[in-house]
Amino acid sequence: MAIKPRVPVREQPVEQRIHNFDSVPYGYNEEEAMAEAQRCIQCPDPPTCEAGCPVRIKIKDMNRLIAEGKFKEAYLLVKKAHAFPACTGRVCPQEDQCEGACILTKVGQPINIGKLEAFVADWAREHGVEEEGITEEREEKVAIIGSGPAGLACAADLRKFGFKVTIFETLHKPGGVLVYGIPNFRLPKEIVEYEINKLIEMGVEIKLNITIGQNISFEELKRDYDAIFLGTGAGAPQFMGIEGEKLNGVYSANEFLIRANLMKAYLFPEWDTPISVGKRVGVIGAGNVAMDAARTALRLGAEEVYIIYRRKMEYSPARNEEIEHAREEGIIFKELVNPVRFIGDENGWVKGVELIKMELGEKDSSGRPRPVPIKGSEFVMELDTVIEALGTVPNRLFLSRTPGLKTDRKGVIQVDDNLMTSIEGVFGGGDAISGAATVIKALGEGRRAAEAIKEYIDSKKKK
Repeated sequence: MAIKPRVPVREQPVEQRIHNFDSVPYGYNEEEAMAEAQRCIQCPDPPTCEAGCPVRIKIKDMNRLIAEGKFKEAYLLVKKAHAFPACTGRVCPQEDQCEGACILTKVGQPINIGKLEAFVADWAREHGVEEEGITEEREEKVAIIGSGPAGLACAADLRKFGFKVTIFETLHKPGGVLVYGIPNFRLPKEIVEYEINKLIEMGVEIKLNITIGQNISFEELKRDYDAIFLGTGAGAPQFMGIEGEKLNGVYSANEFLIRANLMKAYLFPEWDTPISVGKRVGVIGAGNVAMDAARTALRLGAEEVYIIYRRKMEYSPARNEEIEHAREEGIIFKELVNPVRFIGDENGWVKGVELIKMELGEKDSSGRPRPVPIKGSEFVMELDTVIEALGTVPNRLFLSRTPGLKTDRKGVIQVDDNLMTSIEGVFGGGDAISGAATVIKALGEGRRAAEAIKEYIDSKKKK
């Protein structure tokens, strides 16, 4: 049987999009979505695509409903799996999960599951579709620390169970990495705001600008709430620890993206957050965050932007779509090199980086070839701005203010099979318990934690 090729997704022209922060993909319209969904061959159960989904969306049924033009039904089906399909449809690494497991990869292109998921969510938002409400109101209260994907997902399910839910967020906007980490051209912020406003309409209370351990003690929360969920994420950047990292113009990707996304530096001076981006920008690393930082720097006026990676790009952890978009936009990939030191001028600003060439050796614990320095191959590359995108770890400030909470040496919170921490009644999920992972994994853990919290509270009532 001949399999039709994917229905292409319309996108902003490259020459236009590099000058704005608007969404790059336009997404499917109704006709395109139906045509793409009709490519699904409706595999016998259990379909492989669903096994590849961390939250087990009923993808086969979603595709069938879209193919039949039943968009509302498709949306409500997806919402049973998790609360934020408009977000995950845009930022999930589908090629490594549902799409990567699609049986059509053996004979052609997989179903564009991510774009179909985003389509039904966008369609529902535009048509004002309402989902199922709260089962019953309960008196018990649950506190959620952190308003990232894990915390939001946990809050959504707990509220549906009828619990009184309060989210405590350190920053002035809720959303966590969905707001401060992922650029608008990949995940428009009005979508995140819409989803969060839906939670508020359900009765979830969100308290901003509150740091637990500073504004409110952890002991106070334990006293006032029946259970606590830690969705504190992994927002502390990692650094190389080499000479020159404290020079002006050397950013962590966290700081750079928070300034650009959350604090709207791209709208300066309309928004009063300045950001310094020179003509030549080097981004250290090659994951999704590195692509986000590089493409943001380009939109902020850089003339040349380099991805500086110690391996070859075929081993990059970034999504294929993000790498392709970066290439289309003129990002330059400098492979098999690694920084030795950053070089500053007489005024304390970075002016370049000394790099050493690398070669690939035996595979390491990641399953990728280990990069090995080539002695005597150092050279200098002139740069005005450096952005280090080397991954993140949990914030130790919160951890240090939470006595009795067990973590590993990196600060990752330890939990049992029910996602309960070393403190009774305190649960965890998302990057706080797994290091930096994916949005969809965090959503899945938030949902699992909500179930565990319900069981915990119910068991206490029976005693």
